[in-house]
Amino acid sequence: MEELFERLNIHPKDISLYKTAFSHSSYANEHKVKQDYERLEFLGDAVLDLVVADYLYNHYREDEGEMTKVRASYVCENANYQYSTDLGLSKYILVGHGEQKDGGKFKKAIVADIFEALMGAIYIDLGYATVRQVILNIVVPYIENKNITFFSDYKSSLQEYVQTEQKSLDYRLIGEEGPAHDKKFTIEVVIDNIVYGIGIGSSKKDAEQEAAKKALEKLAVKI
Repeated sequence: MEELFERLNIHPKDISLYKTAFSHSSYANEHKVKQDYERLEFLGDAVLDLVVADYLYNHYREDEGEMTKVRASYVCENANYQYSTDLGLSKYILVGHGEQKDGGKFKKAIVADIFEALMGAIYIDLGYATVRQVILNIVVPYIENKNITFFSDYKSSLQEYVQTEQKSLDYRLIGEEGPAHDKKFTIEVVIDNIVYGIGIGSSKKDAEQEAAKKALEKLAVKI
């Protein structure tokens, strides 16, 4: 990982943290390792959210709603997948034999999760100031390049629409399948008791966004 650390301009103290950050649950189960990357991913997600929110607050003058949309575009699975790909993180991912055969090291959801797990590891190992700088170095060039947008915050757009139309809005989990390390969630979005869209994703959040997108398309609402 020395090449990666050099690229990120960091000097790790606890290398075991980084091995955990790259260990998928299938690898941990197969090799009887105590931890996989999921806890670090949870932490890294929160750190990434905070750093990007702080950057937008200090560099943008838009209102809360607009900043929320911008943040959603650069802190999402598509964006994390791109950051991870740019850094070549796939070659460090550790998966079990079955997941290896299924191309796990290159699955979008896993590759995206690894980026957040890595940020979580850097935060624990080297502190907030260091991980903040790492994240800014990676994410800010994308934010400043106005031609690159990873994602539209479909949920916010749909929320604005239903508020204007004074309608009710609800997201309902209607399906959950797959092993813990490879879950698939199915969610329907309901407006005034009518289903307008169904979304499937590797997280409830992604499934909700996909359902909202389908609803907006059905309603012919411009984003």
